[in-house]
Amino acid sequence: MTPLHLLLSLSVLCTQFALYQCHGACAEVDSDTEAVAGKGFKLGCISCKRRSEVEGSATIEWYFRAKEESDFNRIYTYNEDGPTIEGDNFMDRVDWNGSKKNTDIQDASIFLLNVTFNDTGTYRCFFNRILFYDNYEYNTIISKVVHLTVVAKATRGTASIVSEVMMYVSIIGLQVWLLIEMIYCYRKISAAGEEALREAANAEYLSDSIGE
Repeated sequence: MTPLHLLLSLSVLCTQFALYQCHGACAEVDSDTEAVAGKGFKLGCISCKRRSEVEGSATIEWYFRAKEESDFNRIYTYNEDGPTIEGDNFMDRVDWNGSKKNTDIQDASIFLLNVTFNDTGTYRCFFNRILFYDNYEYNTIISKVVHLTVVAKATRGTASIVSEVMMYVSIIGLQVWLLIEMIYCYRKISAAGEEALREAANAEYLSDSIGE
């Protein structure tokens, strides 16, 4: 392989690595907590894996406790077989809004249709996750809580503002991280290219010396 081919190959591999890492990035943004009666609302629930290179699989359960009740009732389940809606109050009113075409779920958000004042209360989202290591499997359960208030008219609450700010901060942070990764990779490429050129020059020098 010539030094030029080596340099080009390293460049392609580095770019693919950086893009892969960016694609696998995940940011845990809190759900909004204020819904408007008669409209749709996204109940956000995100749980990022700490090690993206470890394969995993997760099933999701959503529970709801009305404002003046003491017990939680399961309203929604999502697994490899698809969604299951439970509870008469939520039948035909819940759509999956999380990770698509992937059992390694990190976004378990759902979308409520035609929100009513009866939807006010506390929602709990459970990730039943299995991480697959070389010699064993690790089971873990992670839960998130959303305290939902239903109002007649939309207001811009503090939670919404904070969530939006955190989203933009996460996006900017990911872009900065990707830039740093690209700079690091290209420095490695440059160093490898210079080393390859030196080796080629030395080989050419030795060849000329032997020829003489």
